[in-house]
Amino acid sequence: MSNDGLTWQDPEKLARHVGMTLRHIRHERGLNLQDLAAMTDVSTLTLGKIERGEANPSLTIIWKIANGLAIPISALLVEKQEVQISRRNEGSKVISANESLTLEPMFTSSGYSSLETHRAFLKPDSEYRADAHQPGVIEFVTVMEGKVRVKVQDDVFELGQYDSIKFHADKSHSYMNMESIEAVLHFVMIYTGRAD
Repeated sequence: MSNDGLTWQDPEKLARHVGMTLRHIRHERGLNLQDLAAMTDVSTLTLGKIERGEANPSLTIIWKIANGLAIPISALLVEKQEVQISRRNEGSKVISANESLTLEPMFTSSGYSSLETHRAFLKPDSEYRADAHQPGVIEFVTVMEGKVRVKVQDDVFELGQYDSIKFHADKSHSYMNMESIEAVLHFVMIYTGRAD
């Protein structure tokens, strides 16, 4: 398993969880692997390995799958429980391909929900570029520590500690940490299912 994927206290358990969840969603929707590959732009080979718990998918792959299925990424990553506590460094983590951003899914409402929260850690002097999410996703981001430059399409916004931004995430966007210390971000994603 590469460093470009999910990590957890037990990476194999997480890989099995993601695989079982993905297979359940695929079967629930009556899709075969070829259908899912066409929807997500992820190869059938990779999807098969993920479903069998043999692959450690990168953040980009997880986003492609979630976007193709029109679900939050936490629907694939977070185990369902009545009462949840999310502690830093416990639970699943997704690392960007360039290893600049570590995303820790925190909470999701039940099922393939319309709301999810994440904490994220952006390395010093680095940038994370996010692909456009599915239509109808609204992203709320608060800088908990550090300073971050957020770019949405061609517009750039400077955020300091406790500053927040809200935007439609179905546009290309990126996060830049221009500081020499790690930036800590809190994300809330709302999946409205609408393109307006």
